Amino acid sequence: PPPPIRHQRLLFVTQIHFGDLSFSTSHCIQTQTPTSTTATTTATMTENANKRPHPQSATILESAMAAMTNFASPALFDVTIICTTDDFQAAYWMDRLSSGICKKSESSTDAAYPMVLAVSEDWASSSGAGNGLGTLYAFQKACRVAKDKYGVDLASELMEEKVSAALYHTAGKGTRLAPLPASENNNKPGVKLPVTHTLTSGAKEPITVLEAVVRQTGIYASSRLGRLSVFWGDQIFVPTAPFQYTPTHHVDIMCTLEGEGDEPPTEKEWTERGLDKYGVIAVAKGESGDAAQVEKVDHPTAVRMLKNLGDIGRVGPSLGSFSVSAKVLEALCDEFKEELTAKDGKLDTDPHFWMPLTLPQEEYISLMSQKGVAEDESRTHHIRMTKMKESFLAANPELGLFGAVDVGSDACWWDYGQLKLYIANNLKLAENGADADLLRRFFGVTSRVMDSEVEGVTIDESSCVFACKAKSGSVGAHSAMAAVQAEEIQIGDDAIVVNCAAKKIVAGKGAVLYNLVIESEEGIVAEDGDVIVSVTDVDGKSMLLRSKIDVCGGQAWKKVLDGNTVSFEDVHKQNRDADITVIEQKRKELYKKASDSFNL
Repeated sequence: PPPPIRHQRLLFVTQIHFGDLSFSTSHCIQTQTPTSTTATTTATMTENANKRPHPQSATILESAMAAMTNFASPALFDVTIICTTDDFQAAYWMDRLSSGICKKSESSTDAAYPMVLAVSEDWASSSGAGNGLGTLYAFQKACRVAKDKYGVDLASELMEEKVSAALYHTAGKGTRLAPLPASENNNKPGVKLPVTHTLTSGAKEPITVLEAVVRQTGIYASSRLGRLSVFWGDQIFVPTAPFQYTPTHHVDIMCTLEGEGDEPPTEKEWTERGLDKYGVIAVAKGESGDAAQVEKVDHPTAVRMLKNLGDIGRVGPSLGSFSVSAKVLEALCDEFKEELTAKDGKLDTDPHFWMPLTLPQEEYISLMSQKGVAEDESRTHHIRMTKMKESFLAANPELGLFGAVDVGSDACWWDYGQLKLYIANNLKLAENGADADLLRRFFGVTSRVMDSEVEGVTIDESSCVFACKAKSGSVGAHSAMAAVQAEEIQIGDDAIVVNCAAKKIVAGKGAVLYNLVIESEEGIVAEDGDVIVSVTDVDGKSMLLRSKIDVCGGQAWKKVLDGNTVSFEDVHKQNRDADITVIEQKRKELYKKASDSFNL
Protein backbone atom coordinates (compact mmCIF):
# COMPACT_ATOMS: atom_id res chain seq x y z
CA PRO A 1 0.00 0.00 0.00
CA PRO A 2 1.12 3.59 -0.57
CA PRO A 3 2.57 5.50 2.40
CA PRO A 4 0.14 7.78 4.25
CA ILE A 5 0.04 11.22 2.65
CA ARG A 6 0.37 13.63 5.53
CA HIS A 7 2.28 16.87 5.18
CA GLN A 8 0.73 19.18 2.55
CA ARG A 9 -1.97 16.70 1.56
CA LEU A 10 -4.61 19.31 2.25
CA LEU A 11 -2.72 21.78 0.10
CA PHE A 12 -3.26 19.67 -2.97
CA VAL A 13 -6.71 18.28 -2.23
CA THR A 14 -8.14 21.79 -1.96
CA GLN A 15 -7.23 22.28 -5.61
CA ILE A 16 -10.32 20.25 -6.35
CA HIS A 17 -12.20 23.47 -5.75
CA PHE A 18 -9.74 26.27 -6.34
CA GLY A 19 -7.52 25.23 -9.23
CA ASP A 20 -7.28 23.16 -12.37
CA LEU A 21 -6.07 19.99 -10.71
CA SER A 22 -8.03 17.16 -9.16
CA PHE A 23 -6.46 15.10 -6.38
CA SER A 24 -7.46 12.31 -4.05
CA THR A 25 -5.73 11.90 -0.71
CA SER A 26 -3.52 9.09 -1.90
CA HIS A 27 -2.69 9.86 -5.52
CA CYS A 28 -3.08 12.65 -8.06
CA ILE A 29 -5.26 12.80 -11.13
CA GLN A 30 -4.11 15.28 -13.76
CA THR A 31 -6.64 17.30 -15.70
CA GLN A 32 -5.48 19.92 -18.20
CA THR A 33 -2.25 20.61 -16.33
CA PRO A 34 1.15 21.41 -17.87
CA THR A 35 3.72 18.64 -17.45
CA SER A 36 6.05 20.88 -15.47
CA THR A 37 3.35 21.67 -12.91
CA THR A 38 2.43 18.00 -12.53
CA ALA A 39 6.05 17.03 -12.07
CA THR A 40 6.53 19.67 -9.39
CA THR A 41 3.40 18.83 -7.42
CA THR A 42 3.95 15.08 -7.63
CA ALA A 43 7.56 15.46 -6.48
CA THR A 44 6.50 17.72 -3.61
CA MET A 45 3.78 15.28 -2.53
CA THR A 46 6.23 12.37 -2.61
CA GLU A 47 8.80 14.30 -0.60
CA ASN A 48 6.31 15.39 2.04
CA ALA A 49 4.50 12.06 2.23
CA ASN A 50 7.34 10.67 4.31
CA LYS A 51 7.42 13.54 6.82
CA ARG A 52 6.07 12.85 10.27
CA PRO A 53 3.59 15.30 11.75
CA HIS A 54 4.76 17.43 14.65
CA PRO A 55 4.06 15.67 17.98
CA GLN A 56 1.65 18.47 18.92
CA SER A 57 -0.25 17.87 15.66
CA ALA A 58 -0.59 14.20 16.53
CA THR A 59 -2.01 15.11 19.94
CA ILE A 60 -4.55 17.49 18.41
CA LEU A 61 -5.51 14.95 15.77
CA GLU A 62 -6.10 12.35 18.48
CA SER A 63 -8.24 14.82 20.42
CA ALA A 64 -10.27 15.61 17.29
CA MET A 65 -10.84 11.94 16.52
CA ALA A 66 -11.94 11.26 20.09
CA ALA A 67 -14.53 14.05 19.85
CA MET A 68 -15.76 12.96 16.42
CA THR A 69 -16.19 9.34 17.47
CA ASN A 70 -17.95 9.97 20.77
CA PHE A 71 -21.19 8.43 19.54
CA ALA A 72 -22.77 8.49 23.02
CA SER A 73 -22.37 12.27 23.36
CA PRO A 74 -21.54 13.70 19.93
CA ALA A 75 -20.23 17.22 19.47
CA LEU A 76 -22.94 19.15 17.64
CA PHE A 77 -23.88 22.71 16.84
CA ASP A 78 -27.00 23.89 18.68
CA VAL A 79 -28.59 24.69 15.33
CA THR A 80 -27.93 22.77 12.12
CA ILE A 81 -29.15 24.49 8.95
CA ILE A 82 -29.24 22.56 5.66
CA CYS A 83 -29.55 24.51 2.42
CA THR A 84 -31.15 22.19 -0.13
CA THR A 85 -32.39 22.30 -3.71
CA ASP A 86 -36.13 21.95 -3.05
CA ASP A 87 -38.74 21.68 -0.31
CA PHE A 88 -38.97 17.88 -0.52
CA GLN A 89 -35.27 17.63 0.24
CA ALA A 90 -35.67 20.11 3.08
CA ALA A 91 -38.43 18.01 4.67
CA TYR A 92 -36.34 14.86 4.22
CA TRP A 93 -33.30 16.27 6.01
CA MET A 94 -35.33 17.89 8.79
CA ASP A 95 -36.69 14.47 9.66
CA ARG A 96 -33.58 12.37 9.02
CA LEU A 97 -31.15 14.52 10.99
CA SER A 98 -33.60 15.31 13.82
CA SER A 99 -34.18 11.60 14.39
CA GLY A 100 -30.59 10.58 13.70
CA ILE A 101 -27.26 12.40 13.95
CA CYS A 102 -28.82 15.47 15.62
CA LYS A 103 -31.34 13.69 17.83
CA LYS A 104 -31.81 15.10 21.32
CA SER A 105 -30.18 12.91 23.94
CA GLU A 106 -32.42 11.35 26.57
CA SER A 107 -30.61 13.32 29.24
CA SER A 108 -31.08 16.67 27.47
CA THR A 109 -32.92 19.30 29.49
CA ASP A 110 -33.15 21.79 26.62
CA ALA A 111 -36.46 21.50 24.80
CA ALA A 112 -35.31 23.37 21.69
CA TYR A 113 -31.75 22.23 21.00
CA PRO A 114 -30.18 20.62 19.11
CA MET A 115 -32.39 22.02 16.35
CA VAL A 116 -32.42 21.11 12.66
CA LEU A 117 -33.66 23.66 10.13
CA ALA A 118 -33.64 22.69 6.46
CA VAL A 119 -34.57 25.21 3.77
CA SER A 120 -34.57 25.33 -0.02
CA GLU A 121 -32.84 27.93 -2.16
CA ASP A 122 -35.86 29.14 -4.14
CA TRP A 123 -33.89 31.89 -5.87
CA ALA A 124 -35.37 33.77 -8.80
CA SER A 125 -32.48 33.01 -11.14
CA SER A 126 -31.82 29.47 -12.31
CA SER A 127 -28.08 30.09 -11.83
CA GLY A 128 -28.61 30.43 -8.09
CA ALA A 129 -27.68 33.02 -5.49
CA GLY A 130 -23.99 32.11 -5.20
CA ASN A 131 -22.62 30.95 -1.86
CA GLY A 132 -22.49 34.54 -0.57
CA LEU A 133 -26.09 35.64 -1.05
CA GLY A 134 -27.08 31.97 -0.70
CA THR A 135 -25.70 31.88 2.85
CA LEU A 136 -27.55 35.05 3.86
CA TYR A 137 -30.80 33.92 2.24
CA ALA A 138 -30.67 30.45 3.79
CA PHE A 139 -30.02 31.93 7.23
CA GLN A 140 -32.99 34.28 6.92
CA LYS A 141 -35.27 31.45 5.80
CA ALA A 142 -34.01 29.28 8.66
CA CYS A 143 -34.84 32.07 11.11
CA ARG A 144 -38.42 32.07 9.84
CA VAL A 145 -38.67 28.29 10.17
CA ALA A 146 -37.26 28.43 13.71
CA LYS A 147 -39.87 31.02 14.67
CA ASP A 148 -42.81 29.25 13.00
CA LYS A 149 -41.94 25.69 14.04
CA TYR A 150 -40.28 26.13 17.43
CA GLY A 151 -41.13 29.68 18.54
CA VAL A 152 -37.42 30.52 18.68
CA ASP A 153 -35.93 33.87 17.63
CA LEU A 154 -32.73 32.42 16.17
CA ALA A 155 -31.18 35.75 15.19
CA SER A 156 -31.57 37.07 18.74
CA GLU A 157 -30.28 33.86 20.31
CA LEU A 158 -27.21 34.09 18.10
CA MET A 159 -26.70 37.79 18.79
CA GLU A 160 -26.85 37.13 22.55
CA GLU A 161 -24.28 34.33 22.12
CA LYS A 162 -26.63 31.74 23.56
CA VAL A 163 -26.28 29.26 20.69
CA SER A 164 -23.91 28.13 17.95
CA ALA A 165 -25.20 27.53 14.44
CA ALA A 166 -23.84 25.82 11.34
CA LEU A 167 -25.08 26.02 7.76
CA TYR A 168 -24.29 23.31 5.22
CA HIS A 169 -24.49 24.10 1.53
CA THR A 170 -25.78 21.06 -0.36
CA ALA A 171 -27.71 22.55 -3.28
CA GLY A 172 -26.42 21.90 -6.78
CA LYS A 173 -26.65 19.31 -9.52
CA GLY A 174 -23.67 17.22 -8.49
CA THR A 175 -22.51 16.80 -12.09
CA ARG A 176 -19.02 15.70 -11.09
CA LEU A 177 -20.47 12.90 -8.96
CA ALA A 178 -22.88 11.63 -11.64
CA PRO A 179 -24.64 9.25 -11.85
CA LEU A 180 -24.82 8.71 -8.06
CA PRO A 181 -26.94 11.82 -7.22
CA ALA A 182 -29.42 10.73 -9.92
CA SER A 183 -29.97 7.51 -7.97
CA GLU A 184 -30.89 9.66 -4.96
CA ASN A 185 -33.32 11.68 -7.11
CA ASN A 186 -31.08 14.79 -7.11
CA ASN A 187 -30.59 14.57 -3.33
CA LYS A 188 -26.82 15.01 -3.69
CA PRO A 189 -26.00 15.08 0.05
CA GLY A 190 -27.93 11.82 0.42
CA VAL A 191 -25.35 9.82 -1.53
CA LYS A 192 -24.47 6.80 0.57
CA LEU A 193 -21.02 5.58 1.54
CA PRO A 194 -20.04 1.87 1.73
CA VAL A 195 -19.95 1.92 5.52
CA THR A 196 -22.89 1.73 7.92
CA HIS A 197 -24.00 3.45 11.07
CA THR A 198 -26.64 2.55 13.62
CA LEU A 199 -30.06 4.21 13.39
CA THR A 200 -32.18 5.00 16.43
CA SER A 201 -34.21 1.90 15.58
CA GLY A 202 -31.09 -0.21 15.92
CA ALA A 203 -30.94 -0.96 12.19
CA LYS A 204 -27.66 -0.68 10.29
CA GLU A 205 -27.75 1.47 7.16
CA PRO A 206 -25.14 3.15 4.97
CA ILE A 207 -24.24 6.59 6.28
CA THR A 208 -24.75 9.50 3.88
CA VAL A 209 -22.07 12.02 2.99
CA LEU A 210 -23.92 14.85 4.74
CA GLU A 211 -24.39 12.89 7.96
CA ALA A 212 -20.65 12.25 8.06
CA VAL A 213 -19.90 15.94 7.46
CA VAL A 214 -22.29 17.10 10.21
CA ARG A 215 -20.68 14.73 12.68
CA GLN A 216 -17.15 15.82 11.75
CA THR A 217 -17.67 19.58 11.82
CA GLY A 218 -19.39 19.55 15.22
CA ILE A 219 -16.01 19.74 16.93
CA TYR A 220 -15.95 23.49 16.21
CA ALA A 221 -19.30 24.16 17.89
CA SER A 222 -18.00 24.86 21.41
CA SER A 223 -15.75 27.67 20.12
CA ARG A 224 -18.44 29.41 18.10
CA LEU A 225 -21.24 30.60 20.35
CA GLY A 226 -22.84 33.60 18.71
CA ARG A 227 -21.47 32.70 15.27
CA LEU A 228 -22.76 31.11 12.10
CA SER A 229 -20.38 28.53 10.65
CA VAL A 230 -20.63 27.66 6.97
CA PHE A 231 -19.44 24.32 5.54
CA TRP A 232 -19.67 22.44 2.26
CA GLY A 233 -21.67 19.21 2.34
CA ASP A 234 -19.23 16.77 0.72
CA GLN A 235 -15.89 17.13 2.53
CA ILE A 236 -14.62 15.54 5.74
CA PHE A 237 -11.38 16.59 7.42
CA VAL A 238 -9.56 15.92 10.67
CA PRO A 239 -7.56 18.95 11.83
CA THR A 240 -4.07 18.84 13.26
CA ALA A 241 -4.24 22.45 14.44
CA PRO A 242 -6.32 23.41 17.52
CA PHE A 243 -10.05 23.24 16.86
CA GLN A 244 -11.00 24.80 20.18
CA TYR A 245 -10.16 28.49 20.09
CA THR A 246 -11.37 31.98 20.95
CA PRO A 247 -12.46 33.90 17.82
CA THR A 248 -10.57 37.16 17.34
CA HIS A 249 -12.27 38.37 14.14
CA HIS A 250 -15.83 38.92 13.00
CA VAL A 251 -15.06 36.71 9.99
CA ASP A 252 -12.64 33.80 10.13
CA ILE A 253 -11.92 31.44 7.27
CA MET A 254 -10.48 27.96 7.38
CA CYS A 255 -7.16 27.36 5.68
CA THR A 256 -4.03 25.27 5.93
CA LEU A 257 -1.17 27.54 6.91
CA GLU A 258 2.27 26.43 5.82
CA GLY A 259 5.55 26.79 7.66
CA GLU A 260 6.47 27.51 11.24
CA GLY A 261 6.42 30.83 13.09
CA ASP A 262 5.87 34.07 11.15
CA GLU A 263 8.04 33.51 8.11
CA PRO A 264 6.24 33.89 4.77
CA PRO A 265 7.21 31.72 1.79
CA THR A 266 9.86 32.96 -0.61
CA GLU A 267 9.05 33.39 -4.28
CA LYS A 268 10.58 29.96 -4.96
CA GLU A 269 8.55 28.31 -2.17
CA TRP A 270 5.37 30.04 -3.38
CA THR A 271 5.81 28.46 -6.81
CA GLU A 272 6.91 25.05 -5.50
CA ARG A 273 3.83 24.83 -3.27
CA GLY A 274 1.55 25.77 -6.14
CA LEU A 275 0.17 28.76 -4.25
CA ASP A 276 -0.36 30.55 -7.55
CA LYS A 277 -3.03 28.03 -8.52
CA TYR A 278 -5.86 28.80 -6.08
CA GLY A 279 -7.27 31.00 -3.33
CA VAL A 280 -4.71 31.86 -0.65
CA ILE A 281 -5.14 33.31 2.82
CA ALA A 282 -2.29 35.50 4.09
CA VAL A 283 -1.93 36.34 7.79
CA ALA A 284 -0.05 39.41 9.01
CA LYS A 285 2.83 39.14 11.45
CA GLY A 286 2.17 40.25 14.98
CA GLU A 287 -0.64 39.89 17.47
CA SER A 288 -3.52 41.16 15.32
CA GLY A 289 -3.75 38.03 13.19
CA ASP A 290 -5.45 40.10 10.49
CA ALA A 291 -5.75 38.27 7.19
CA ALA A 292 -6.58 38.88 3.56
CA GLN A 293 -7.41 36.73 0.54
CA VAL A 294 -5.96 36.64 -2.96
CA GLU A 295 -6.68 34.20 -5.75
CA LYS A 296 -4.44 32.59 -8.40
CA VAL A 297 -1.60 35.13 -8.37
CA ASP A 298 2.18 34.80 -8.44
CA HIS A 299 4.40 35.79 -5.53
CA PRO A 300 5.27 39.37 -6.59
CA THR A 301 1.61 40.10 -7.32
CA ALA A 302 0.52 38.66 -3.97
CA VAL A 303 3.08 40.77 -2.09
CA ARG A 304 1.84 43.90 -3.87
CA MET A 305 -1.82 43.12 -3.31
CA LEU A 306 -1.32 42.30 0.36
CA LYS A 307 0.74 45.37 1.22
CA ASN A 308 -2.08 46.78 3.35
CA LEU A 309 -1.50 43.90 5.80
CA GLY A 310 2.03 45.09 6.51
CA ASP A 311 4.58 42.32 6.96
CA ILE A 312 3.12 38.96 5.93
CA GLY A 313 3.56 36.00 8.23
CA ARG A 314 2.13 32.61 7.30
CA VAL A 315 0.10 31.85 4.18
CA GLY A 316 -1.84 28.88 2.88
CA PRO A 317 -4.70 27.77 0.65
CA SER A 318 -8.26 28.53 1.68
CA LEU A 319 -10.74 25.74 2.35
CA GLY A 320 -13.65 28.10 1.72
CA SER A 321 -15.47 27.18 4.95
CA PHE A 322 -15.84 30.12 7.33
CA SER A 323 -17.64 31.50 10.36
CA VAL A 324 -19.12 34.93 10.96
CA SER A 325 -20.19 36.74 14.11
CA ALA A 326 -23.87 37.51 14.55
CA LYS A 327 -23.04 41.20 14.19
CA VAL A 328 -21.34 40.99 10.80
CA LEU A 329 -23.97 38.53 9.64
CA GLU A 330 -26.64 41.09 10.45
CA ALA A 331 -24.63 43.80 8.70
CA LEU A 332 -24.29 41.72 5.54
CA CYS A 333 -28.01 40.92 5.54
CA ASP A 334 -28.78 44.63 5.89
CA GLU A 335 -26.32 45.59 3.15
CA PHE A 336 -27.82 43.15 0.67
CA LYS A 337 -31.43 43.55 1.79
CA GLU A 338 -32.55 44.64 -1.67
CA GLU A 339 -31.04 41.60 -3.41
CA LEU A 340 -32.34 39.20 -0.75
CA THR A 341 -35.87 40.58 -0.94
CA ALA A 342 -35.96 40.42 -4.74
CA LYS A 343 -34.13 37.03 -4.78
CA ASP A 344 -31.98 38.58 -7.47
CA GLY A 345 -28.25 38.58 -8.19
CA LYS A 346 -25.42 36.13 -7.69
CA LEU A 347 -22.60 36.84 -5.25
CA ASP A 348 -19.98 34.44 -3.89
CA THR A 349 -18.11 34.91 -0.63
CA ASP A 350 -14.53 34.97 -1.94
CA PRO A 351 -14.72 37.44 -4.86
CA HIS A 352 -17.66 39.52 -3.62
CA PHE A 353 -17.31 39.55 0.19
CA TRP A 354 -13.86 38.67 1.47
CA MET A 355 -11.60 40.07 -1.26
CA PRO A 356 -13.21 43.54 -1.50
CA LEU A 357 -13.22 43.70 2.30
CA THR A 358 -9.51 42.87 2.59
CA LEU A 359 -7.79 44.15 -0.57
CA PRO A 360 -7.06 47.74 -1.71
CA GLN A 361 -9.39 48.97 -4.42
CA GLU A 362 -6.94 48.96 -7.33
CA GLU A 363 -5.65 45.49 -6.45
CA TYR A 364 -9.21 44.19 -6.23
CA ILE A 365 -10.04 45.67 -9.63
CA SER A 366 -6.92 44.08 -11.10
CA LEU A 367 -7.77 40.68 -9.69
CA MET A 368 -11.40 40.82 -10.83
CA SER A 369 -10.32 41.86 -14.33
CA GLN A 370 -8.68 38.44 -14.61
CA LYS A 371 -12.18 37.01 -14.17
CA GLY A 372 -13.53 39.20 -16.98
CA VAL A 373 -15.30 41.68 -14.68
CA ALA A 374 -15.43 45.27 -15.93
CA GLU A 375 -13.42 47.87 -14.03
CA ASP A 376 -16.43 50.09 -13.31
CA GLU A 377 -18.39 47.17 -11.88
CA SER A 378 -15.53 46.12 -9.60
CA ARG A 379 -14.87 49.68 -8.47
CA THR A 380 -18.52 50.26 -7.62
CA HIS A 381 -18.71 47.01 -5.64
CA HIS A 382 -15.48 47.75 -3.77
CA ILE A 383 -16.74 51.20 -2.79
CA ARG A 384 -19.95 49.65 -1.55
CA MET A 385 -18.15 47.03 0.57
CA THR A 386 -15.65 49.57 1.92
CA LYS A 387 -18.45 51.85 3.08
CA MET A 388 -20.12 48.93 4.85
CA LYS A 389 -16.79 47.89 6.43
CA GLU A 390 -15.96 51.34 7.77
CA SER A 391 -19.39 51.80 9.26
CA PHE A 392 -19.40 48.32 10.78
CA LEU A 393 -15.94 48.49 12.36
CA ALA A 394 -16.66 51.92 13.82
CA ALA A 395 -19.64 50.43 15.66
CA ASN A 396 -18.06 47.05 16.45
CA PRO A 397 -14.35 47.50 17.20
CA GLU A 398 -14.09 44.66 19.74
CA LEU A 399 -12.91 42.17 17.09
CA GLY A 400 -10.82 42.41 13.95
CA LEU A 401 -12.65 42.07 10.65
CA PHE A 402 -11.06 39.10 8.87
CA GLY A 403 -8.87 36.35 10.30
CA ALA A 404 -7.79 32.77 9.69
CA VAL A 405 -8.46 29.42 11.35
CA ASP A 406 -5.63 27.02 10.63
CA VAL A 407 -6.61 23.36 10.27
CA GLY A 408 -2.98 22.26 10.05
CA SER A 409 -0.81 21.29 7.11
CA ASP A 410 -0.85 17.67 8.34
CA ALA A 411 -4.66 17.50 8.33
CA CYS A 412 -6.40 14.45 6.91
CA TRP A 413 -8.95 15.20 4.21
CA TRP A 414 -11.52 13.06 2.42
CA ASP A 415 -13.56 14.57 -0.40
CA TYR A 416 -16.61 12.87 -1.96
CA GLY A 417 -17.62 15.58 -4.42
CA GLN A 418 -16.38 13.82 -7.58
CA LEU A 419 -16.92 10.25 -8.74
CA LYS A 420 -13.16 9.62 -8.88
CA LEU A 421 -12.75 10.93 -5.35
CA TYR A 422 -15.80 9.05 -4.10
CA ILE A 423 -14.18 5.86 -5.39
CA ALA A 424 -10.65 6.65 -4.16
CA ASN A 425 -11.68 7.68 -0.66
CA ASN A 426 -14.15 4.83 -0.19
CA LEU A 427 -11.55 2.29 -1.31
CA LYS A 428 -9.28 3.79 1.33
CA LEU A 429 -11.45 1.89 3.82
CA ALA A 430 -9.73 -1.25 2.54
CA GLU A 431 -6.19 0.16 2.55
CA ASN A 432 -3.47 0.01 5.17
CA GLY A 433 -1.68 3.03 6.61
CA ALA A 434 -2.26 5.86 9.07
CA ASP A 435 -4.71 7.76 6.86
CA ALA A 436 -6.85 4.66 6.23
CA ASP A 437 -6.76 3.79 9.93
CA LEU A 438 -8.12 7.24 10.76
CA LEU A 439 -10.87 6.95 8.17
CA ARG A 440 -11.99 3.59 9.56
CA ARG A 441 -11.88 4.95 13.08
CA PHE A 442 -13.96 7.96 12.09
CA PHE A 443 -16.69 5.65 10.78
CA GLY A 444 -16.52 3.34 13.81
CA VAL A 445 -15.01 0.43 11.89
CA THR A 446 -13.46 -2.06 14.32
CA SER A 447 -13.28 -5.02 11.94
CA ARG A 448 -13.11 -5.46 8.16
CA VAL A 449 -16.31 -7.56 8.34
CA MET A 450 -19.08 -6.24 10.61
CA ASP A 451 -22.78 -6.97 11.19
CA SER A 452 -22.79 -9.45 8.30
CA GLU A 453 -23.84 -13.05 7.63
CA VAL A 454 -21.35 -14.22 5.00
CA GLU A 455 -20.03 -17.50 6.34
CA GLY A 456 -20.12 -19.17 2.92
CA VAL A 457 -18.30 -16.31 1.18
CA THR A 458 -14.53 -16.15 0.68
CA ILE A 459 -13.51 -12.58 1.52
CA ASP A 460 -10.05 -11.14 0.92
CA GLU A 461 -8.60 -9.95 4.20
CA SER A 462 -8.15 -6.42 2.84
CA SER A 463 -11.80 -5.88 1.88
CA CYS A 464 -14.53 -4.30 4.00
CA VAL A 465 -18.01 -5.82 4.28
CA PHE A 466 -20.69 -4.16 6.42
CA ALA A 467 -24.29 -5.22 7.08
CA CYS A 468 -24.28 -7.73 4.24
CA LYS A 469 -25.87 -11.16 3.76
CA ALA A 470 -24.84 -13.76 1.20
CA LYS A 471 -24.74 -17.56 1.03
CA SER A 472 -21.81 -18.11 -1.31
CA GLY A 473 -19.24 -16.48 -3.54
CA SER A 474 -16.14 -14.35 -3.08
CA VAL A 475 -14.97 -10.78 -2.54
CA GLY A 476 -11.70 -9.69 -4.13
CA ALA A 477 -8.99 -7.47 -2.72
CA HIS A 478 -9.48 -3.86 -1.58
CA SER A 479 -13.25 -3.79 -2.15
CA ALA A 480 -15.92 -2.10 -0.01
CA MET A 481 -19.52 -3.26 0.43
CA ALA A 482 -22.42 -2.14 2.61
CA ALA A 483 -26.07 -3.22 2.86
CA VAL A 484 -25.80 -5.90 0.19
CA GLN A 485 -27.98 -9.00 0.13
CA ALA A 486 -27.71 -11.84 -2.39
CA GLU A 487 -27.65 -15.60 -2.64
CA GLU A 488 -24.33 -15.45 -4.46
CA ILE A 489 -21.79 -12.66 -4.88
CA GLN A 490 -18.71 -12.49 -7.11
CA ILE A 491 -17.05 -9.17 -6.34
CA GLY A 492 -13.82 -8.25 -8.12
CA ASP A 493 -10.89 -6.26 -6.79
CA ASP A 494 -11.36 -2.55 -6.01
CA ALA A 495 -15.15 -2.73 -6.38
CA ILE A 496 -17.74 -0.72 -4.43
CA VAL A 497 -21.23 -2.11 -3.86
CA VAL A 498 -23.78 -0.11 -1.83
CA ASN A 499 -27.40 -0.91 -0.97
CA CYS A 500 -27.95 -3.64 -3.54
CA ALA A 501 -30.15 -6.74 -3.50
CA ALA A 502 -30.23 -9.49 -6.16
CA LYS A 503 -30.08 -13.28 -6.38
CA LYS A 504 -26.62 -13.01 -7.89
CA ILE A 505 -24.28 -10.04 -7.98
CA VAL A 506 -21.24 -10.05 -10.24
CA ALA A 507 -19.03 -6.95 -10.11
CA GLY A 508 -15.90 -6.68 -12.24
CA LYS A 509 -12.69 -5.04 -11.12
CA GLY A 510 -13.25 -1.43 -10.06
CA ALA A 511 -17.00 -1.58 -10.67
CA VAL A 512 -19.44 0.59 -8.70
CA LEU A 513 -22.96 -0.76 -8.04
CA TYR A 514 -25.40 1.49 -6.22
CA ASN A 515 -29.05 1.26 -5.07
CA LEU A 516 -29.75 -1.74 -7.33
CA VAL A 517 -32.66 -4.07 -6.64
CA ILE A 518 -32.98 -6.85 -9.23
CA GLU A 519 -35.32 -9.83 -8.83
CA SER A 520 -34.46 -11.68 -12.06
CA GLU A 521 -32.56 -14.98 -12.01
CA GLU A 522 -29.48 -13.54 -13.71
CA GLY A 523 -29.25 -10.75 -11.15
CA ILE A 524 -26.67 -7.96 -11.51
CA VAL A 525 -23.70 -8.28 -13.85
CA ALA A 526 -21.14 -5.46 -14.12
CA GLU A 527 -17.98 -5.53 -16.21
CA ASP A 528 -14.65 -4.03 -15.15
CA GLY A 529 -14.97 -0.30 -14.51
CA ASP A 530 -18.76 -0.23 -14.89
CA VAL A 531 -20.83 2.19 -12.84
CA ILE A 532 -24.47 1.09 -12.57
CA VAL A 533 -27.12 2.78 -10.45
CA SER A 534 -30.87 2.53 -10.19
CA VAL A 535 -33.23 5.52 -10.39
CA THR A 536 -36.60 4.94 -8.68
CA ASP A 537 -39.70 7.13 -8.99
CA VAL A 538 -42.61 7.76 -6.61
CA ASP A 539 -44.51 4.82 -8.08
CA GLY A 540 -41.68 2.43 -7.30
CA LYS A 541 -40.67 2.01 -10.94
CA SER A 542 -36.93 1.83 -11.55
CA MET A 543 -34.55 2.35 -14.45
CA LEU A 544 -30.83 1.62 -14.71
CA LEU A 545 -28.34 4.37 -15.43
CA ARG A 546 -24.81 3.47 -16.53
CA SER A 547 -21.42 5.08 -16.73
CA LYS A 548 -17.74 4.21 -16.37
CA ILE A 549 -15.34 5.02 -13.54
CA ASP A 550 -13.18 7.13 -15.87
CA VAL A 551 -16.10 9.21 -17.17
CA CYS A 552 -16.43 12.74 -15.79
CA GLY A 553 -20.11 13.39 -15.20
CA GLY A 554 -19.69 17.10 -15.80
CA GLN A 555 -18.16 16.59 -19.23
CA ALA A 556 -20.68 13.86 -20.12
CA TRP A 557 -23.68 15.66 -18.59
CA LYS A 558 -25.55 16.18 -21.85
CA LYS A 559 -24.43 12.97 -23.57
CA VAL A 560 -26.34 9.69 -23.79
CA LEU A 561 -23.73 7.16 -22.72
CA ASP A 562 -23.61 3.57 -23.95
CA GLY A 563 -26.31 1.47 -22.32
CA ASN A 564 -28.53 4.46 -21.52
CA THR A 565 -31.55 5.90 -23.29
CA VAL A 566 -31.27 9.32 -21.65
CA SER A 567 -28.50 11.70 -20.56
CA PHE A 568 -27.59 12.58 -16.97
CA GLU A 569 -29.14 15.99 -17.61
CA ASP A 570 -32.42 14.37 -18.73
CA VAL A 571 -32.58 12.32 -15.54
CA HIS A 572 -31.85 15.39 -13.45
CA LYS A 573 -34.78 17.19 -15.05
CA GLN A 574 -37.05 14.18 -14.51
CA ASN A 575 -36.03 14.10 -10.84
CA ARG A 576 -36.87 17.74 -10.16
CA ASP A 577 -39.18 18.20 -7.16
CA ALA A 578 -39.26 14.46 -6.55
CA ASP A 579 -40.66 13.51 -3.14
CA ILE A 580 -37.53 11.77 -1.92
CA THR A 581 -39.11 10.70 1.38
CA VAL A 582 -41.75 8.70 -0.49
CA ILE A 583 -39.18 7.33 -2.93
CA GLU A 584 -36.84 6.30 -0.11
CA GLN A 585 -39.67 4.32 1.44
CA LYS A 586 -40.51 2.71 -1.92
CA ARG A 587 -36.85 1.78 -2.39
CA LYS A 588 -36.72 0.16 1.05
CA GLU A 589 -39.88 -1.82 0.30
CA LEU A 590 -38.44 -3.09 -2.97
CA TYR A 591 -35.17 -3.99 -1.24
CA LYS A 592 -36.97 -5.92 1.52
CA LYS A 593 -39.23 -7.74 -0.92
CA ALA A 594 -36.27 -8.89 -2.99
CA SER A 595 -34.05 -9.84 -0.05
CA ASP A 596 -36.88 -11.75 1.68
CA SER A 597 -37.24 -13.92 -1.41
CA PHE A 598 -33.61 -15.09 -1.11
CA ASN A 599 -34.28 -16.99 2.14
CA LEU A 600 -31.13 -15.62 3.72
